[in-house]
Amino acid sequence: MSSVKNVIQDSYKLMLLKDYLREAIKEAGFSDVDIQKTPIGTRVGLHVTRPGIVIGRKGSGIRDLTKVLEKDFGLKSPQISVIEITRPELEPSVMCNRMSQHIARGTAFRRAVMWTLQTIMEAGAMGVQITISGKLRGERSGFEKHSKGILPRAGYQAGVVVAEDVVHVETKMGLIGIRIRIARKEKFVPEFELKIATKELKQKPKAEEEKEIEVVEEAQIDKTKPRTESEEIEREEKLIKEVETYEDVEEELK
Repeated sequence: MSSVKNVIQDSYKLMLLKDYLREAIKEAGFSDVDIQKTPIGTRVGLHVTRPGIVIGRKGSGIRDLTKVLEKDFGLKSPQISVIEITRPELEPSVMCNRMSQHIARGTAFRRAVMWTLQTIMEAGAMGVQITISGKLRGERSGFEKHSKGILPRAGYQAGVVVAEDVVHVETKMGLIGIRIRIARKEKFVPEFELKIATKELKQKPKAEEEKEIEVVEEAQIDKTKPRTESEEIEREEKLIKEVETYEDVEEELK
């Protein structure tokens, strides 16, 4: 088999694996998977928002997932490692999944788009663009683009800063496609940097540092935090109703 066919076959298997993981560990907030072949076996890195759900009780989830990857996908001796996503709002795949679930539950697509835009920008993104297409309002297909902030579209910066993902959701009207592109500030590479003397750097007072540590500890023991993606979706549905859309603004102006 030629090298080109091997690349195509590996890409196809990776696509099938991502589709499977997107459904199998949906409650864990699946984002991406990294596969690295070694002489010993295959290293599989799962990027999720809630690692505990993937690991399971006493590692039962990892063992079951290992058997599936080895039997159904032909991975030799898979060694699974779970990587936690610290800021899921800046991951296009996570936000695509959440937005698709909102639309599947009956939320108006524009309201879901505005909520997703607001959530991503509040998380500290440099820019975001959401494209939604399909039978949105009737029998005829169409598409809408909504953007906010600064989003590089071409050049070197676009390839480094911008990450994107596409997901499809089936509704009563038909199939709807969602594409989210997010530009992250921390990945931006400036053309030049100003060197500042270390003496001029302001150090935070100890009181502020202690306050930050206390806030982190309180967040870790917060019992109201959603444990699964379904609970997160239910929490967001209550907040989405308060989001103002273009239709609401038009009615107020009439």
